[in-house]
Amino acid sequence: MMARTLKPRGRKVKILATLGPASDTPEMIEKLMRAGADAFRINMSHGEQADKAALVQHIRGLEDVLGRPTTILFDLQGPKLRVGTFAEGKAKLKKGDRFTLDRSDAPGNSERVQLPHPELFDAIREGSRLLIDDGKMRLRVLEAGADAIVTEVEVSGTIRDRKGVNVPDVLIPIPALTEKDRSDLEFALEQGADWIALSFVQRPEDVAEARELIGDRAGIMAKIEKPQAVECLEDILTLADAVMVARGDLGVELPPEKVPPVQNRIVATARHYGKPVVVATQMLESMINSPTPTRAEVNDVADAIYDGADAVMLSAESAAGKYPVKAVKMMDRIGRAVEEDERFGDRVHFTETSPEATTADALAESARGIARTISATAMCCYTSSGSTARRIVRERPPVTTLVMTASRQVARRLGILWGSHAVHTRDVTNFEEMVGKARRMALRHHIAGKDDRLVIMAGVPFGTSGSTNVIHVVKLTGDELDIYQRKLDLDGALSD
Repeated sequence: MMARTLKPRGRKVKILATLGPASDTPEMIEKLMRAGADAFRINMSHGEQADKAALVQHIRGLEDVLGRPTTILFDLQGPKLRVGTFAEGKAKLKKGDRFTLDRSDAPGNSERVQLPHPELFDAIREGSRLLIDDGKMRLRVLEAGADAIVTEVEVSGTIRDRKGVNVPDVLIPIPALTEKDRSDLEFALEQGADWIALSFVQRPEDVAEARELIGDRAGIMAKIEKPQAVECLEDILTLADAVMVARGDLGVELPPEKVPPVQNRIVATARHYGKPVVVATQMLESMINSPTPTRAEVNDVADAIYDGADAVMLSAESAAGKYPVKAVKMMDRIGRAVEEDERFGDRVHFTETSPEATTADALAESARGIARTISATAMCCYTSSGSTARRIVRERPPVTTLVMTASRQVARRLGILWGSHAVHTRDVTNFEEMVGKARRMALRHHIAGKDDRLVIMAGVPFGTSGSTNVIHVVKLTGDELDIYQRKLDLDGALSD
């Protein structure tokens, strides 16, 4: 019995849904995917590894049920900085008070508390800001010593045990991967993770460190949530496979009014480099407890889509909220509505993605123009690494990109790539064979029908990575469809 294949989404932006207590059963994960989720995020900041293994099994099981590759992103916790504990569990601090962070492990009070991160004492300077509990409190450094950091309280509040500390003005001399992260990373790779998200990336060296451990076993997504990472964004993009605009901590360390232009810059730069970019955090925050979002949240999601982000992400909305399926459906509806806007094509191309001086880039740019001119139904390509698909969608063509690959791993990674519909299929050996396969797969996956045109990109000689050098246009006729339909009746889902 053939799998009940999901049809193409009808939108090009992808939806990344975080799994958690509200969505960790096989039934709920399938509902989320049918509602519109294209990829799933597993947050390693919470829960045990054994629980995550069960999630992976549930997600992968959907491949047979729905006839579509599934995409899994493991999000590592990263080096979270925290204060120590208090004698009474908390302390009230008033504006203008002096407050010291030191190396002593004695319980804290309203005058001092331990800062259990020795590396910070050498890095912090007079005038630096310390943001406590996601910025709810702000301290300004008056004196920075080897054993104590004396601060003045600028924003008052109650500081509690082990609350987080953000240091936006300092490049913190700590690696992006903690011992916990290294353990979680090895576990994620053993589970066949498609993407690894690196938290609190500050420098290109953080990505290089992860690359040494990961190799090509998974794609690396650098989370941009530190001002220091924004400053060296292009160098990070050169080494990473994708980036995430992680607006949670980025919004803590930057003034809120600076986050939108920074988000726009990150999206535009990633598109220029042809790297997938995900916009995340607080996108439909009110849907954690409400069945409908605010108008401002809808506009926020829409703006990310108009900018051309590859994917938008749900966090607590799908992981712990009361309405995870409704949140995904809402994100899906927003995506469709934006992309149906007659101005969408112009808006998404506000960002210039000038082609590099390569044959592949020149052809990708030309293919987009051809598809628009002849009103093609889809772009098609066969790829062994995913590179051809990335070059095509970098140009944001007006139609779906049907990507065929013999690598299940590549097909899964493409779950976050804008406008792509990945198909895992048998290998092909020549251009003619691939053209025939493109016709059949376009029919099988409900991408094209009678009299529709396909724009096909390929490389000759076939099977050579980076050899894309041909554009070919085909038209599906009624006789051909009859032949292909009879073949489909005889073949299994992956028999080609």
